[in-house]
Amino acid sequence: MANLNLSGTLNVLRLFASPTLCLPHHTVSTFDKLPVPLSKALPSRPDIRAVVLDKDNCFATPHSNVVHPPYQAKFDELKSAFPGSQLLIVSNTAGTGADPGFKQADLLERNTGVKVLRHATKKPGCHGEIMDYFRGLPDTKVTRPEQVAIVGDRLFTDVMMANMMGAHAIWVRDGVVRDSSVFARFEKSLAGFLQTRGYEAPMPKSDFE
Repeated sequence: MANLNLSGTLNVLRLFASPTLCLPHHTVSTFDKLPVPLSKALPSRPDIRAVVLDKDNCFATPHSNVVHPPYQAKFDELKSAFPGSQLLIVSNTAGTGADPGFKQADLLERNTGVKVLRHATKKPGCHGEIMDYFRGLPDTKVTRPEQVAIVGDRLFTDVMMANMMGAHAIWVRDGVVRDSSVFARFEKSLAGFLQTRGYEAPMPKSDFE
């Protein structure tokens, strides 16, 4: 049961009332195409003070705990732009109940030099734990969710979480490897349907109610 994402299953129901929660504020094809600073990619040129990275199929091959080699330079660039606690990895594998003893999280931290959040609730429902982490570290200077950018490859977890918490969502559309699962295809089809009809991601401003 540890691998079951109850948070994802329940929160996806929010899309019936608020379908734009799954839409990103900016899209890149792969992780190495991320603009640094990230604010350059966002229309409002926001004051981004911290960045949350997904792991699997974002900067790492699924089930791997190292940076995908072609992305290492971009990963290092992000670490320089957002040093120390300003950069955080939030995975639905490492650091969760599916990671006994948090051994995977420990290994990922050693390999990347970036903190991995230990969280009780899987994405997209752990946005409160993310804000608690940043607010508990004064050096991040994060006081509001719109000062945070979330980078990930999944619309119903990473992007939806960003919109639920009032942060900026940056979608890595193609990932490290092509995800041809039915669920991934459905996510992309829904987002494309909404965008062609003029829908846009919610304006980042506050915790989602």
